[in-house]
Amino acid sequence: MDIIPNPSQLGQVFAELMQKSMGRGVAQADLRVWIPQGAQVLFVRQVSPTVEDLTQRGVPINPLTQAYPTGSWGDEERDYHLQVRLPAKSVGQEQLAARVQLAVGSEVLTQGLVKAKWSSDTNLTAQINPEVAHYTGQTELATAIQEGLAAKAVGDERTATTKLGRAAQLAVRTGNAEATAKLRKVIDIDNAETGTVRLKRTVDKADEMALDTASTKTTRIRG
Repeated sequence: MDIIPNPSQLGQVFAELMQKSMGRGVAQADLRVWIPQGAQVLFVRQVSPTVEDLTQRGVPINPLTQAYPTGSWGDEERDYHLQVRLPAKSVGQEQLAARVQLAVGSEVLTQGLVKAKWSSDTNLTAQINPEVAHYTGQTELATAIQEGLAAKAVGDERTATTKLGRAAQLAVRTGNAEATAKLRKVIDIDNAETGTVRLKRTVDKADEMALDTASTKTTRIRG
């Protein structure tokens, strides 16, 4: 989703959208998630190239497997974030927590296994996978932008400043240059590391709309 700030751009944008649509090679792909008996899927999210919550879209295939529609695909890569809750086990035990497959129709194209191991070593259990940390920040960034703009629209400048300050902090931390650039058109960033910002007194409505519609676009994790 995006805005077209000038009516003169409609023709060009429409042509680009049609070209992109016609370039889709797969009309519909499903993300199939199997979990063991007693487990629970807490969420399934697409986190790149945009944030999209698929959790409530699951369709049962069997008692332990749900299929989450991901729409049409072209020549592209997407990242997904899955969270599963498992019944407690003894320290040292291992279990297959989930099996994730990408399927087109009845054909499974690829799959990945998610394994869990119970440990009492806090050096292991406190670690966060860098990719998970990156995309968790990107998801929080989208929420902070949307909540900040909503607060600004109703005149709650204190909340708007806090939320958009957090957004600026996350945008810089996760390397989202597009979000940072769009935020600078709505706020003055005094210190991005601490999230210290000031709302601009005069803002073009199109710039606010561009920030809002681009809030769910994410950057891939840097190597």
